[in-house]
Amino acid sequence: MSSSGFCRSYRGGGAIETAACAALLEAAPCIAMKDFPKYVPATAYSTLGDEAGAPFYDIVEPAAFPERTLRYRNQRWAEKAGLGGLSDAQWIAHFGAFEPLPRNLERPLAIRYHGHQFRSYNPDIGDGRGFLFAQLRDDQGRLLDLGTKGSGQTPYSRFGDGRLTLKGGVREILATEMLEALGVYTSKSFSLIETGEALYRGDEPSPTRSSVLVRLSHSHVRFGVFERLAFEKDEQAIGDLVDYCVAHFYPALSGLSGGDKVAAFYESVVRRTARLAAQWMAAGFVHGVLNTDNINVTGESFDYGPWRFAPTADPTFTAAYFDETGLYAFGRQAEACAWNLAQFGGALSLVADVEPLTSALQTFGDVYEEAMADEYFRRLGLAREGKGDFAFLVDLLKWMTETAAPYEQLFFDWFCGAASAGRAANSPAAAFYASDDFAPVRSRLTAYAPADEARLAHPYFQQGEPCSMLIGEVEAIWGAIADNDDWRLFESKLKAIAEMREAYGFDASSYAPLPASK
Repeated sequence: MSSSGFCRSYRGGGAIETAACAALLEAAPCIAMKDFPKYVPATAYSTLGDEAGAPFYDIVEPAAFPERTLRYRNQRWAEKAGLGGLSDAQWIAHFGAFEPLPRNLERPLAIRYHGHQFRSYNPDIGDGRGFLFAQLRDDQGRLLDLGTKGSGQTPYSRFGDGRLTLKGGVREILATEMLEALGVYTSKSFSLIETGEALYRGDEPSPTRSSVLVRLSHSHVRFGVFERLAFEKDEQAIGDLVDYCVAHFYPALSGLSGGDKVAAFYESVVRRTARLAAQWMAAGFVHGVLNTDNINVTGESFDYGPWRFAPTADPTFTAAYFDETGLYAFGRQAEACAWNLAQFGGALSLVADVEPLTSALQTFGDVYEEAMADEYFRRLGLAREGKGDFAFLVDLLKWMTETAAPYEQLFFDWFCGAASAGRAANSPAAAFYASDDFAPVRSRLTAYAPADEARLAHPYFQQGEPCSMLIGEVEAIWGAIADNDDWRLFESKLKAIAEMREAYGFDASSYAPLPASK
């Protein structure tokens, strides 16, 4: 393939780029493979389907934006992906103008899917404002997807403009950075570029600024992809997609075949999804829109819209103003995941017997309980002891719920248990810990051995309050940007999150380990 195949300008919809953008692209030649030895391209998803992509995707064109201002680049993950050496001009050319990366997808792919949205089946959705831009290998050899949000209209945009507000992009960066630091297996916000368009939205002041986001994920295969294939009764395509997922995400299952492979794949997804639900809970996070098209086969959290971090352990706390019944409330997220898994299993039942799929789904409860104990003990910096761990966790959460103790503050104050008793006594929340009803919880909490007491020497634990991400903070960050184009609060928050990530040392960059089935 010639270099001109890697570098071409898009004029989607007849739009003409500004002279400044054209000059930028001219000054940003495509990357040379020899200069990026750690960049390992992959085009795995494009091997599915026929030449046009059916039934898995549609080949699409990105929007031509009037402006491209780089607002955020994730250098940590760019290094892991072998792209850390890109200049800002090259970065904008690839992630703002979507010049193809070398030996990668020549044109973007809008993935086809359906989904249950608030438990009502919707056959009229798909990648409506995003696409799969590229695939590559990270520094561990794992397949990664670079997908977009706000990159223009596709066949599935319906009446939408295919755009993303700048506020939406900023919020997604804040969510993914915070979740990664707290140990949640999440997609990574890779790039945010402001695009110079005025957008009108009914749920926020308009006109508002526009952006295009690139996210890095291990997979964009949603449950809804399988649901669409089942809706179309395309058994061959379901089998092909199972093979793709096993080959790239669950290679240990590659020796299986037929229904055995499908059932084993499904059980692996059940277990990963259960662990993800537990990670959300331990982080105090409410996703907000847990539709089947927002859950994927690697158990990786992604697609952040009306998310919130809970200020207290309130199981009824919701993130979306339109979630009027609390279907996706904080305390119902595991239920939502299990329901979604049942729909996913129903789609797989076209190519596997129902009985082993049902047995696999029934592992969800045990795995979730075990994962809850693992994740909360990790957040507390304590070593688990055994069967009584979950009972202690139940009592701790019961106390937190009844007293409305500040969520993030408690885990900060009591990290490593008894070793932090002095810190907790000087906390802004000290009055909660001095109460008689906390005494039995405290007694059990301080009896556990710390998992890594040396972490308390980090400067992060010398301050009085933890890094947090409550809605008031998010709105203040956006307000400064919206009113004065002031990005200092945003940058300060990212710096604080980085310090927290370093202090805790949680690994959220890889697949969560699968607990053994009981």
